[in-house]
Amino acid sequence: MKPLVTLALACALFSGVYALDCYECLLTATETCLSDATKTCPASQTNCNSATVAVYVGDTLTSTIKGMSCAAQAECVSGSVNFGIARTTINTECCSTDLCNTALAPELPNSSPNGKKCFTCVGNDCTSTLECKGSEDRCIKATVSGQTVTMKGCASQTVCSGSLNAQIESIGVDVNCCEGNLCNNALRIGQSVLFLLLVPLASVILFN
Repeated sequence: MKPLVTLALACALFSGVYALDCYECLLTATETCLSDATKTCPASQTNCNSATVAVYVGDTLTSTIKGMSCAAQAECVSGSVNFGIARTTINTECCSTDLCNTALAPELPNSSPNGKKCFTCVGNDCTSTLECKGSEDRCIKATVSGQTVTMKGCASQTVCSGSLNAQIESIGVDVNCCEGNLCNNALRIGQSVLFLLLVPLASVILFN
């Protein structure tokens, strides 16, 4: 029994100091990753990831950001946020062995409506309704801190909580989500500047 206990303790100690190596790059759809670009991950990041952020205007894919890096387990999430005129998706694929993130994650599809509805803003008027898509199971209100810049729409639960929510709030965007149909109320608000929210969102959810 003692040798087994000793072996178990040794394994635990070893796993605590082992540093994972991952491929690292950031690219647009027309670029390629350099396969020799690697990074030794900090202890808090126990996964290698490949992530793709895509922005749709209507049903048209307008921009894509792809990347590879180290990731904490909480960052291994996928989902979308949909403000009506534009929708941003993130797809993250994680693995936990050295240099395992060799393939770029595909963008999530611009999914079909799922039956849920939320209020959205058209100009300064937030009384229009929006059909949520795919995994969007929450209504969202996103406001730039200290300003009257607000967007409303649909979002996946992963955008509303955990790592993605913390990263969005780190750039000064307050995110409030709710679960019922049309729960993000229809009150008129101030100036609505869509890409003031979408561009920082795409920037922060790939790499901290």
